[in-house]
Amino acid sequence: MRRYIWSRLNKQQVGAYAEYFVKMELTMYGFQVYETEVDDRGIDFIARFNDGPFIEVQVKSLRALGYIFAQKEKFALRDNLYMAVALFTEGSPPTLYLIPSLTWNNPSQLFVSRDYEGLKSKPEWGLNLSQKNMAALEPFRFDESVHRLCN
Repeated sequence: MRRYIWSRLNKQQVGAYAEYFVKMELTMYGFQVYETEVDDRGIDFIARFNDGPFIEVQVKSLRALGYIFAQKEKFALRDNLYMAVALFTEGSPPTLYLIPSLTWNNPSQLFVSRDYEGLKSKPEWGLNLSQKNMAALEPFRFDESVHRLCN
């Protein structure tokens, strides 16, 4: 049976896989990972390397390039908050990125701020994942981001 056939999984399964995959990858780097009991604040888990500071992680996943976001009220930009992004491509393991939340302090084509003033939608920090923007995402590849965290 072939592996990495993401179309076999529903949206919830892909999201759960992404969260577990990020946790296990951090564990492989020597991080201690702690699950949150309730995900009502937009934090999927916390982790730390050795005796360093704790980081809070929100995991997002996509099966194709597109737009993902976190509500500003649940993803308040701060030093220890990160967004882990898992991109799922049929036939391949997920590609992971780990992005410090403070990156959104400088919005761009890739990292967007939407306030939706006067509209129903809540303000959000977004990520426009397109072929054009993928080069700007490269510095946030998971392995590179983890190395920066560990040093």
